[in-house]
Amino acid sequence: MIARSVFLLLTGLLLAACATTTQKPRPTSRIDVQENVGFTITEASPVNDRARLQYSQAIAQLEDGNHASGIAMLTRVAEAAPDTTGPRIDLGIAEHEAGNLEAAEKHLLKALELTPDHPVVHNELGIVYRKTGRFTEARNAYETALSIFPGYHHARRNLGVLCDLYLGDLDCALEAYSAYLATVRGDPEATMWIADIRNRLGVQE
Repeated sequence: MIARSVFLLLTGLLLAACATTTQKPRPTSRIDVQENVGFTITEASPVNDRARLQYSQAIAQLEDGNHASGIAMLTRVAEAAPDTTGPRIDLGIAEHEAGNLEAAEKHLLKALELTPDHPVVHNELGIVYRKTGRFTEARNAYETALSIFPGYHHARRNLGVLCDLYLGDLDCALEAYSAYLATVRGDPEATMWIADIRNRLGVQE
């Protein structure tokens, strides 16, 4: 499950105009977690107006499915603001959608260096690890995302799929799917998956 929409909705990237100083200011990030609501991540970074415009244009290109141009624009933004997490996450997700998993991982790992407790980064890395056959690393990534924000339903669902289809850990899958369904009520797929796992485990409702 690719979650650019999650990042765009839950993460606000605030690109502030440059100030004239003798020392280059570093970006600052703040992660606010509300257990019953979600999490909001805001990031302030001193970049120029051109980079801010390129960022907006890049996101628009990606939303329209123009990966090549969107990635090119985001690359320029990342070069203009090398210590900023947001463009790196978007680059990772965009490269993932374009099928370039190696490039996606590179950008996501850079984002993780900048903001180690970013739940979206850990979730996206988990997807890349799963798609490249590194299932233990994928599980660790999803569980790290959930340790930061236990209500992160995308990571919960991804963990359930991983445990169910790739690790054969049905107890883990049942727990993850059940927690996911408690957050995203009425998901018919998750309901079916839970019933199937209960049947295989011989567990009564």
